Amino acid sequence: MITPGLVLYSYGALLQPVSRSSAAGPSKVAVTSCAGGGQDPGRSGRAFGVSIRRAEASDAKAIAEIILPTIRDGATYALDSEMSEADALAYWLAPDKDTFVFEEDGVILGTYYLRTNQLGGGRHVCNCGYMTSAKAMGRGVARRMCEHSMEYARSKGYRAMQFNFVVSTNERAVKLWQSLGFEIVGRSPLAFLHPTKGYVDALTMFKTL
Repeated sequence: MITPGLVLYSYGALLQPVSRSSAAGPSKVAVTSCAGGGQDPGRSGRAFGVSIRRAEASDAKAIAEIILPTIRDGATYALDSEMSEADALAYWLAPDKDTFVFEEDGVILGTYYLRTNQLGGGRHVCNCGYMTSAKAMGRGVARRMCEHSMEYARSKGYRAMQFNFVVSTNERAVKLWQSLGFEIVGRSPLAFLHPTKGYVDALTMFKTL
């Protein structure tokens, strides 16, 4: 896929908790998955083990440490590689998104967002973006976040998930999404300028939920 972190970009300023409601999509339903036992007294009773939970304002630093290196790399995200930390966080936690973090033993190793892909007649299809920390590469974090996002999307009433802009050279991501049931339904020729490979195709990937 990419270095430094596992990434999918799919088209889809104050930091705020992500629990919100929006007229653009179905009603919000919180979904959290946990594994492991014991309590960490230093984290307000939050359990040891693995959890995928909604992002909180206090997660800002950890989220920035994950998303900024990938944005700077410029190989998979159609974003300004020199955007500020504040702008990156404002994008990732924008009001139109539900944002989650993947946490293991109190350490955030990944993050994803989910949003309605289109308004009106397209509001039954959602769209997501995922990133994992470089130190969590190869540990299945992106797969687990995608599985969680599909479960969450179903709970909200979405009928499908679409990734609008998957860079074709991001082969590891393409294979992962295909293994989870996504199909390539479109290709935009030479739509992305890769920092080292020049102009490359972008893929649209789709899965019925």
